[in-house]
Amino acid sequence: MRATQPAIPFTVARLFQKFVVLVLAVVPFLLVFAISFGEKIEGAAWVWSFELSNYKRFFVGADYPNSVSFLYLKYLWYSIYYALIASILAVATAFPFVYLMTRLSRRVQTIWLVFFLCSLTFSEVFIVMGWDILMSNRSGLPMLFKESGLTDWLKQTGGLDIMRDWGLATPRNVRFKPSEFATILTMTYLVWPYAVILLYPPVSKINNEIIEAARTMGARPATVVRTVVLPMVRTPIVGTILLLFVFLLGAYVTVAVFAEPAKHTLSISVYEAVRGATLNAPFGSAQAVILLLTAAAILFFGRRFVSHPEGR
Repeated sequence: MRATQPAIPFTVARLFQKFVVLVLAVVPFLLVFAISFGEKIEGAAWVWSFELSNYKRFFVGADYPNSVSFLYLKYLWYSIYYALIASILAVATAFPFVYLMTRLSRRVQTIWLVFFLCSLTFSEVFIVMGWDILMSNRSGLPMLFKESGLTDWLKQTGGLDIMRDWGLATPRNVRFKPSEFATILTMTYLVWPYAVILLYPPVSKINNEIIEAARTMGARPATVVRTVVLPMVRTPIVGTILLLFVFLLGAYVTVAVFAEPAKHTLSISVYEAVRGATLNAPFGSAQAVILLLTAAAILFFGRRFVSHPEGR
């Protein structure tokens, strides 16, 4: 008989896991957290210190109590707003596609999965560049609207005025950038393949006999999906939304290209503080810490929502 090699002790494996988490997650966070209390020297770099001025500047502005500014809280709000809407839209549109895809043959499902896995090789810069060309005023959809006569039709029906109120048009033609619409649309497209891949395993494991039983009892397809399918995959759906939300919180290129300067996110502000003209690493670190704590808080409440049997 061939001698079997002794298994790695369980304690060693757990110690290795803790070491990896410590080196790759805990230590970098503690370093950024320590830098956030540093002090910026005008005309120079920064020095180690224990000042709360960076956090005060974030919440109430640097001139408090003489004046109050909520600029960076607004950046945080737009970070949450863009990421939440885009992640929900991605999951809401990916779920019907995945559900229909699992009704196909295994061969067709494999082809689709390989296609989406290959699409993950595209970087955010490449995707944003494509959408930038598509929404360009001279070579994208606005030009198509104008040349096809759709812009004139919108002017006659009053649709162009409505789009102007939404920030999607000028008096002459439609305009998709910069706008919240273009920002959220691009972010949704960016994470849509991830939503498909994450939802496929739980949706593919749904027992078809339960669905057939519900339909045999007279339930309509929409009722079956609402009362049978969705409750069975509620946890994966919420988990996918949370994962995509955290991923989009740090989106930089999409926001820099498509969002208005007044509606930028905290990731843009962090980059400008750390790598911009000010080179204020302590303030950038303070913003990063607040963004991370915000993501952790949302994940915590999302987990509580998933773990509750009623989902309340």
